[in-house]
Amino acid sequence: MEDGTPKSPMAETSCKIIRRSVYTFLQRYHYFTSAAALLAFPFSVSVLLSQAYVPSSSTLLPTIYNRLRTLFDAAGFPSSLEFFTVLNQKLSETIFSSILTLPFTLTFLLITKASIIQALKQNKPTFPPTFSSVLTLYNPLLLTHFCNSLLILSANATLFFLLFFAFNCFQGFGFSSPNLLLLLSAAGAVLYSIILANALIVCNLAMVVSGMERCGGYMTILKACVLMRGRTSTALSLALPINMALAAVEALFQYRIVRAYHFAEKLGLSMVFEGIFIAYLYSIFVVLDTIVNCMFFKSCKTDSASLSCSVEIAEVEGDHGYAILRTKEELIP
Repeated sequence: MEDGTPKSPMAETSCKIIRRSVYTFLQRYHYFTSAAALLAFPFSVSVLLSQAYVPSSSTLLPTIYNRLRTLFDAAGFPSSLEFFTVLNQKLSETIFSSILTLPFTLTFLLITKASIIQALKQNKPTFPPTFSSVLTLYNPLLLTHFCNSLLILSANATLFFLLFFAFNCFQGFGFSSPNLLLLLSAAGAVLYSIILANALIVCNLAMVVSGMERCGGYMTILKACVLMRGRTSTALSLALPINMALAAVEALFQYRIVRAYHFAEKLGLSMVFEGIFIAYLYSIFVVLDTIVNCMFFKSCKTDSASLSCSVEIAEVEGDHGYAILRTKEELIP
């Protein structure tokens, strides 16, 4: 969704950013596939196992599900609609998985992001980054992660308020036909996807801003929003392939490991090695996701600098501003 903000003629497309990210990954292949991927490995294992471990005997997941169902019923949402049943189930599983993976997220994932951002921070990246330099980025990333969590909660709360207002208004005016409620549910699903997707890409960019500029908190979220002006569609197109790849790895783990374990009712040595390989593959995509976000940040910074510089020249030179604008932008690397 473009917001009408003028973009620099040199703005990079998503394909160029992805190619540059893959080139950066291959250029330092040994570091990204060894140190960085191994740092992310415990987080990847926790994510895959948390999504596989959704048993009916667990007391935490049914408790979350019942609490959310009670909240939806109290808000006046139609309990007969399948949309809210699916939404409740997905939210319960997401909260359940987030609770189980929280210790690994706050340690291994943040350290992995810090090591990658530190390695790509300068114009001439340094490999491998020192451990002390990586730790200096941990506190800003941790603070930004907590602010991102509040942003995600706020986005969900905003959506639920809009759905609550819409459903109660329609029912208050007597519009309660099943077809209308189904149409409203479909519109709510689309709105939920848009709001959550935009919140997630802002959070991802905010983490990179926090590491690149060594600042944490809500200011990084504001800076990420400013950098993304006019480039939301590019950010979404960058996030889509990585998230599809992560979802494919999760589905592969469910099919090859979880499904086989339920059939055999035992964990063989071959299944263990296959599970380790799938978790390592998940770690590689986590590393790639961070690299892509770093390249997107650098692209946004370059475009912002070139655009502001061009506007300043145009204001000084008057009628000759357009010709100088083009010449200046052609010289920027």
